[in-house]
Amino acid sequence: MHSFRKTWRAFVVVVIAALTVSAAPALAADPPQGPPGDAFYTPPSPLPAGENGDVIWWRQLPGQSGVRGYLVLYRSTSATGTPIAVSGRVLVPSKAWTGEGERPIVSVASGTRGIGDSCAPSKFQPDYEKPLFIDAMLQRGWAVAITDYEGLGTPGLHTYVVGQSEGRTVIDAVRAATRLPAAGLEAGGPVAFSGYSQGGGGAAWAGELAPEYAPELDVAAITAGGTPADLTAVSQYLDGSIGFGFLLLSALGLDAAYPELDLPAYLNDKGRELYETQQGACVDAVFGYAFGHIADYTTSNPLSEPDWQARLDENELGDRTPEAPIYLFHGIVDEIIPLAQAQELRSKYCAAGVDVTWGTFVGEHVTTLVFSAGSVLGFLGERFAGKPLKNNC
Repeated sequence: MHSFRKTWRAFVVVVIAALTVSAAPALAADPPQGPPGDAFYTPPSPLPAGENGDVIWWRQLPGQSGVRGYLVLYRSTSATGTPIAVSGRVLVPSKAWTGEGERPIVSVASGTRGIGDSCAPSKFQPDYEKPLFIDAMLQRGWAVAITDYEGLGTPGLHTYVVGQSEGRTVIDAVRAATRLPAAGLEAGGPVAFSGYSQGGGGAAWAGELAPEYAPELDVAAITAGGTPADLTAVSQYLDGSIGFGFLLLSALGLDAAYPELDLPAYLNDKGRELYETQQGACVDAVFGYAFGHIADYTTSNPLSEPDWQARLDENELGDRTPEAPIYLFHGIVDEIIPLAQAQELRSKYCAAGVDVTWGTFVGEHVTTLVFSAGSVLGFLGERFAGKPLKNNC
């Protein structure tokens, strides 16, 4: 089934290219280099005309041995369909690609950094995905694109765990990588989306949205671990738990994406103080709210209201079908993201005919991130090499 979809998509892309090549406009000028310092993250207003994934401006990052790095500001689309500017990074091995076809690109969806501008993955240290995944990807000769997501670094509030936004920014990071001449990457090569925790949601959403949002991409693989697939189930699990702070970030993220939800209208004095003082919180702040309850901060629970439920449902994974094979995995004692809702996502994908490889690890949320690195890299490498898939639906 996957090979048929891939062949059909390739046929459609070739036909469209043949029909449009004679009418194609002249190539746009190379994108300019951006301003120094944090001014880089503030886009021109209004945004210049362009398409999703177009680079607004860029600058080269300080050297890393064997790697060329670039900070980019690129166009994407918000959860409500508004054009936005998003920052991110493009990392390319210095050595020429010696494999077949074009150099593969992995769009890495970062795990939780927080919601403040200082928490953007391109700024935040330590970069905990770097030693586990990113360095190993680069050593294999793959290029890596890493989005900062909407509102991290750039103006506006971060739409934390809002998949409709995150998936688009993950996809458009790949497009930006191939539209940055300095990076030397060609469009049309194999692409993968990979992430854990918040990033697992971002990668899975990119996989679900890509067939319609970016049909020109040759998506070879998706890896998504510790994935918040059902935000309602996750919120119920976190209420009163050690990870309650992540629920607070999620409420702020939904309110940022959908202002009509009007989170402040539901808050008591304690909740309003949190709302006014924690818009810049990074991930370390969440553990100060361990074992809290929604009722501690609200006069009534917004998550039970119809408008909140509608937006939560809109951002639930599993209603669309990824065309690429996906590796889903989870820790069996994950204390942050419940295992059961990830198993439900697996069941939905399997029922829809998606090529699913499912894995579990004897660990909680953080240790599963560490334990899974080898299997994630192996899955991506096999898909890029075109090896047969072991579907274990």
